[in-house]
Amino acid sequence: MLTFLVGGARSGKSTLAVELGRRHDGPVVFVATAEPFDDDLRARVDAHRAERPDWPTLEVPVDLAGALAGTPPDALVVVDCLTVWVGNLFHHLDGPTARRAAYDAFVDTAGTRSGHTVVVSNEVGLGLHPDTPLGREYRDELGRLNQRVAGVADRCLFLVAGRALALTDPWEVLS
Repeated sequence: MLTFLVGGARSGKSTLAVELGRRHDGPVVFVATAEPFDDDLRARVDAHRAERPDWPTLEVPVDLAGALAGTPPDALVVVDCLTVWVGNLFHHLDGPTARRAAYDAFVDTAGTRSGHTVVVSNEVGLGLHPDTPLGREYRDELGRLNQRVAGVADRCLFLVAGRALALTDPWEVLS
């Protein structure tokens, strides 16, 4: 089972992901993608840690597929979040070909994992058009990755103001 939670900043995605973990009858593993590289981000990471239960946490800035593949099959795994992970890949990997390989590996692993996986990501395509080529490339890559994850997910929810809208394949609606 793959659940994909997507929405804007402070829309309730991470809160819902943690609540799904709390309600899971079994082990939970939290996979955090943030690298706390400044005081603000360190404070945010500390706040997120304090908000969630005492679950095993994997801090994985790059090899998300490898980390996910190494989790126990009976565990619910929360991946928070693809938005930060894609930014990490822009920083750590050399070019779009290497990033695409990381995206491919993650989508394949998340889509075939036997245990329940909850993946969190931001929808960054609803805001302002980025001023820089790098900003546009990031927005486009994250948008395409979100589409791919949604395509292999068993259920997708769009979060707004702590409320969820179920997302369906457009061809199911149009058929």
